Amino acid sequence: MTDAETPVYGLVQLDITNPEEFMERYAQYVFPILDAWGVEMIAGSSTPTTKEGSFSGNWAAVLRFPSMEVAEAWYESADYEPYKNLRIDELTASGSLVFVEGR
Repeated sequence: MTDAETPVYGLVQLDITNPEEFMERYAQYVFPILDAWGVEMIAGSSTPTTKEGSFSGNWAAVLRFPSMEVAEAWYESADYEPYKNLRIDELTASGSLVFVEGR
């Protein structure tokens, strides 16, 4: 169980259908929202190296949230909701977001 001072990492795996459209319609708007919530993008790449298992996407990222409370609140927030829906419904063929407690 996390407390308010335990960071949480968001592990992101996406299969983006059109990278240019993704940047134009999603990323340029979401990064300022992440900044406003105190979220830091630790890593992001269109060329992740898979060592075990399978990776079905074409983009991977690691986000650092100040706490689980912030991660959950951001994910359900009114300011992110339209972009979350856009990402899921129009801009990606598949994807996953996993929150992992840090130390």
